[in-house]
Amino acid sequence: MSDTARDLRPKAGDSEKITINLGYVDLGHIDLLVDEGFYSNRTDFIRTAIRNQVDRHAEVVRQSVTRKSVDLGLRHFSRADLEAAQAEGRMLDIRVLGLATIAQDVSADLARATIASLTVLGALHAPAAVKAALADRIR
Repeated sequence: MSDTARDLRPKAGDSEKITINLGYVDLGHIDLLVDEGFYSNRTDFIRTAIRNQVDRHAEVVRQSVTRKSVDLGLRHFSRADLEAAQAEGRMLDIRVLGLATIAQDVSADLARATIASLTVLGALHAPAAVKAALADRIR
């Protein structure tokens, strides 16, 4: 396998596992395409199909990201980030399309004092206590 192919595959920490239900006929079509060599396995087919649909709607996504002031990709919030916002008396309205992370050393009290709202289209990685403290602010 070439280095390029390896670079395109998400690493364990770079992806989120999902479960989908498919009808038997759809699953059979996927298996047939895998058997015919179009895809290496079911996952390869599903990832390719998802990427094709995302590419197909790229302009709509771009417009929505701009209109909604969403951070695209990976957005990390450290304790220092939140302490700086607190020192300035600012509350954060966080909107992320991708992965939002809140550092492990952020306390639930600091998160509640600085995060007014949290909207993540994708995945949120944060300490359990922080998620619980922000439960009423997560959309």
